[in-house]
Amino acid sequence: MAAGSEAAPAGAGDAWSADAYAASARFVSDLGAPVLALLAPKPGERVLDIGCGDGALSAEIAAAGAEVVGLDSSASMVEAARARGIDARLGDAAAPGFEGEFDAVFSNAAMHWMTDPDAVLAGCARALRPGGRLVAEFGGHGNVAAIRTALIAVLAGRGAATDLSEIWYFPSVAEHSRRLKAAGFAVGEIALIPRPTRVDAGAVAWLETLAAPVLARLDPQQRRPAAEEVAALLAPALRDAEGVWWADYVRLRLSARLAA
Repeated sequence: MAAGSEAAPAGAGDAWSADAYAASARFVSDLGAPVLALLAPKPGERVLDIGCGDGALSAEIAAAGAEVVGLDSSASMVEAARARGIDARLGDAAAPGFEGEFDAVFSNAAMHWMTDPDAVLAGCARALRPGGRLVAEFGGHGNVAAIRTALIAVLAGRGAATDLSEIWYFPSVAEHSRRLKAAGFAVGEIALIPRPTRVDAGAVAWLETLAAPVLARLDPQQRRPAAEEVAALLAPALRDAEGVWWADYVRLRLSARLAA
């Protein structure tokens, strides 16, 4: 995992560097205000932040008076979150190790890295008290579609595996609603939100930071040239006339409540 930031997929090792994330992808947590508002944390609540990343949003939840526990699969991110004073723990969202302890589970920009969503939702349900709520935002159907298409083309040209379903999970509203209901949640609101997102660090930095698990399919010496090739393919679609890059994000934002 790794989110409040973005998160690394299970089994990929620690693909994340808190320093690289802060330099190239700070916009991810900076754009978390709407989902944080949907959570509306209250003083005295206990909140589990799944994919807490470097703890930027965990700290905002704590500032509202809630007690926060962060969970992330990246040791680098956990260390950075702890440096902010967050009770951050290294762990797996599919087996968080909590039973009925939280009033809310929160997640920003992380669940699209969790490619066994049913196990993750079951883990969320176990962590919540009856009637507890799940509030999350992550990549939905159509997210980074142009970027994925360019990555697939470049991977194919270099003889690497091109199935990205084991790296990213970008569901439709209908698909994820079914999974939520099967896990015991009543869906309050759920929607796909197109959100073209300015990337001041540029396409290559985005790819090397937020598509690192995809580029990891290539030999180390191939990764930078591959990222540059992907960027060249993307420039006509995602770089504007002023030279600013925009990632073609589509977010799935949801609020659901566990059956009492």
